[in-house]
Amino acid sequence: MRIKGTGPARRVPIRFEVANDEDLMRAEMGYLAPDQVRRMLVKGDVDPRVCHLVLPKSVVKRLGLRRVGKVKVLRSNRRTAKWDQVQFHLEILGRQGTYSAAVDPKRRAALIGFLVLEDLDLLVDCKQKRLVPRNKRLITTEIE
Repeated sequence: MRIKGTGPARRVPIRFEVANDEDLMRAEMGYLAPDQVRRMLVKGDVDPRVCHLVLPKSVVKRLGLRRVGKVKVLRSNRRTAKWDQVQFHLEILGRQGTYSAAVDPKRRAALIGFLVLEDLDLLVDCKQKRLVPRNKRLITTEIE
């Protein structure tokens, strides 16, 4: 994970759009009107020390996201739990993709880890507490 600026990597607050991926596919095929796609703006934090995504259960319920499996979660206090896993569409700074996330029954805000940042080619600017694209026009993918 590339971190822009100096100082320790910290959580960066962010708002991003989440949509029901199944609704988007139905709308694309013409079975659902585009304005009927369930989507919402979500508050969360970007933490480059975390790998994956975590969504609050309230967001999952509101969007009607379908469970695609279970994941074992290892917390920082070394306790483990099994949480549901869902798939959804995410958009940050005009960059988008389909991802899976663990569902935290107690969390109020989402948590975005470095795998999403790498995939969307976004950098963490710790000084300004924001995300910035490495290249404003396109996503760069490193293969070797």
